[in-house]
Amino acid sequence: MSHAKADEPFFQPGRNCASVRHASRFSLLIDGADYFRVLREAITRAERTVFILGWDIDSRMKLTPEGANDGYPEALGDFLHAITADRRRLRIYILAWDFAMLYAFEREWLPVYKMGWRTNRRIAFQMDGKHPLGGSQHQKLVVIDDRLAFVGGLDLTRSRWDTTAHAPDEPLRRDANGTPYQPFHDVHSMFDGDAAREIGMLARERWARACGKRLAIRAHRATLVQDPWPPSRRVDLEDVDIAISLTEPAYLGREPVRQIRTQYLDAIARARRSIYIENQYFTSGTVGAALADSLAREDGPDLAIVVPRNQSGWLQEVTMGVLRARLHTLLKDADTHGRYSLLCPSVPKLGEQIVNVHSKLMIVDDELLIVGSSNLNNRSMVLDSECNISIDAGADARIRRAIATMRDILLAEHLGCERADIVRERDARGSMNAAIQALLRDRDAHRTLVPLDPQVSTELDQLIPPEALIDPETPIAADELVDQFVPAEKTRPLIGRFALLGVLALMVVVVAGLWHWTPLGDYVNLRSLTHATRRVDALPFAPVWIVVGYVVAAVVSVPITLLIATTGLVFGASWGGLYAFVGTMIAAAISYSLGSWLGRDAVRKLAGARVNRLSERVARRGIVAVVVLRLLPVAPFSIVNLVAGASHIRMRDFMIGTMLGMGPGIFLTVAFAHQLVASLQHPTVGSFAVLIGIGAALIGVSLLLQRFLGRADHHDAHEGAPSDADKPRASDEAKRANALRENGTMSGTMPRDAASRNERPDEVNS
Repeated sequence: MSHAKADEPFFQPGRNCASVRHASRFSLLIDGADYFRVLREAITRAERTVFILGWDIDSRMKLTPEGANDGYPEALGDFLHAITADRRRLRIYILAWDFAMLYAFEREWLPVYKMGWRTNRRIAFQMDGKHPLGGSQHQKLVVIDDRLAFVGGLDLTRSRWDTTAHAPDEPLRRDANGTPYQPFHDVHSMFDGDAAREIGMLARERWARACGKRLAIRAHRATLVQDPWPPSRRVDLEDVDIAISLTEPAYLGREPVRQIRTQYLDAIARARRSIYIENQYFTSGTVGAALADSLAREDGPDLAIVVPRNQSGWLQEVTMGVLRARLHTLLKDADTHGRYSLLCPSVPKLGEQIVNVHSKLMIVDDELLIVGSSNLNNRSMVLDSECNISIDAGADARIRRAIATMRDILLAEHLGCERADIVRERDARGSMNAAIQALLRDRDAHRTLVPLDPQVSTELDQLIPPEALIDPETPIAADELVDQFVPAEKTRPLIGRFALLGVLALMVVVVAGLWHWTPLGDYVNLRSLTHATRRVDALPFAPVWIVVGYVVAAVVSVPITLLIATTGLVFGASWGGLYAFVGTMIAAAISYSLGSWLGRDAVRKLAGARVNRLSERVARRGIVAVVVLRLLPVAPFSIVNLVAGASHIRMRDFMIGTMLGMGPGIFLTVAFAHQLVASLQHPTVGSFAVLIGIGAALIGVSLLLQRFLGRADHHDAHEGAPSDADKPRASDEAKRANALRENGTMSGTMPRDAASRNERPDEVNS
């Protein structure tokens, strides 16, 4: 990939940005308390239109939990309804990602209905599902009257609000249910002028793609009275040009847009003194190779990267965490001049909690500011829809001072010092990293930054594949994926199958609605299932009824783990394990047969858009395919059964794979659940020793299955895929990346969590 030449303008529309537009005012908003407060103030000044685009949105979140003196309700949904009730000409458009079901427990359930957006005809809510398989709507934008825009990394959703203090005992840092969450750091931007109008055009384009309906540009034609800029917020920078850069995947005939990746690479290539980065994820091989090049240069810049100490949740930690550790090793090997530091914030008395760094920011040489929604991972460069804004100071000393001030404010926040301390130490020591090192303090007594040196065990490193299954570099075509896993079939009448499919879908919707809007959720839980199972156990032919009830529950998607645990608690290790095993096998066989009868077209409609990351290799390996499907969190138990039934996997292979993938876990889980209750009721050294033994057995079985799958991977490698022994070392990867870039075919080498879209779990990107 070629970079902008020194005598050319840095921003090149169509290449490393979509457009460059002027703004009269610009401010950098640091952390949720700053952003949400000024956003609420700005919305109260809206007259014609408000566009809200995000990865997630939650009507229950409070923009200002500290209170607001504007006379409107606190909760976001109620607040927006009250605003539109007051402003007869105001219309609000909300676009949220039509999320993968994997994130259902992280989000507000059925937001289209539960949020109540439909109750006001001047509030339009749309779920955006127009993305390739695995991709997401990850842009985080708000535009008011096409005159004021907000772009950055913060969604209007749960667990985002925090102050710059990130205090361990912050009483206002609680979600809508009153549950406290860990400190959260992020960065957003606010600007006006033609740049804001351009973001308004982008919002309308995304809306049109999502729902197929274009919107009139009312605010452009209207005579507006109020300036939407919040009077309480100072202006950080006046009279400045802002570049808008995008990532958009190839989809439905549209060409891919990769301006953000190009701009990151251009920015790194031109850096001479310092690169300061804050990012939630740091796994992109493309960006990593470019940073390794800059570290290897004799006259290269300092590089300081601030990330969270660890990724959220065990799944992200063993995927994104492993990929970050690999990239860290690559940069350490390239850092022959001692200019690289990887850091994480530390606040005393947080205990096991961390400051969750969610920012997507880069500042280069006091000259270039980049902030937006794009993580430094492959999916943000290629797969998700992203929006960044950037400012290039060039030779303008006024803008350079403003950008340097923004970076120093961020560093001062993390280091627990004053901005003047940053300036003093940098001037005295001559470099950014030297100043940071001079200001590091005792983490137990003071807020500070802590050097991070992530390591992974050899076993875990071998287990996590350096492949696009985890952090895809190219969109996965849904039809192609389903065609490979669920092959074409002979045409058969679909009327009966779609009728049954409709009944099943209706049942799922009805049960889900009853679960959330009636007391059903209070009855269908571990305690209620335990009581019900004990009553069934007293009936004649109890074993038959128990297995039948188990099978029915599993087929209609009652969580299989909940069923297994219940049988263990009620019937003990022996009978509970037998009931759970037999019930699971029969339920799997029935669901498989149902999927086989429904066929490929019907199953695609039921599950195709929700079954993420079923790899091409898995689809070819029969018994091993089913074992992988049982071990990977790709979809619910019943959905996997339906898809397998509609595929070319034979019934014999399916049942053997299910027994191998679930059998040991069923018996050990049942034994663990039973022994846990016994240990709590009668605590002795022996009972807890047995409990520990069962836990160790679970780990041992997991390792054996990993070795089993590893041998299968090795077999695949001999059939055409490169083996681990053939994969380049970290230093070799950098050389290969350089060669690829010079040939114009650069692609990243680091993958990303299959379950991550984020903020996730990703956001598996968020």
